[in-house]
Amino acid sequence: MMIGELQTIIEPAVTALGYQLWGCEWVGAGKNRRLLRVYVDGEQGVSLGACAKISRQISAILDVEDPIEGRYLLEVSSPGIERLLFTLAQYQRYIGHSIDLRLRVPREGRRHFNGILQSAADERIVVRLDDQTALDVAWRDVEKAHLVVER
Repeated sequence: MMIGELQTIIEPAVTALGYQLWGCEWVGAGKNRRLLRVYVDGEQGVSLGACAKISRQISAILDVEDPIEGRYLLEVSSPGIERLLFTLAQYQRYIGHSIDLRLRVPREGRRHFNGILQSAADERIVVRLDDQTALDVAWRDVEKAHLVVER
């Protein structure tokens, strides 16, 4: 099942508990194991207790709906400070911040880039890589992106 379909199933439960579904991803968890990682956020962040409560609710829904074939593990987590970016709206929220991204297909022989997110509009993102270079790509061409905290 596609992540978007899973999000449609679980989002109402997350929202009903007073939180926002930030995003989901499948992660390999070893031999013959899959991990469904669900990121949730709230106005005041999200506590460990809230993650446990949300996990129980999502697990119950997934048990009833049974949309996933085979065995898997469910993990509910805060997106954290170096959060992944899943939607164009999330990119727009973090314009001016440092991001690290990996493209689905190489551009100029590279898939991995980092820089300052300059814009996110019209289904495209622009990342300033240095003083003279910017990367302009369709946001759907990004395989994975996350914020980078300047230390």
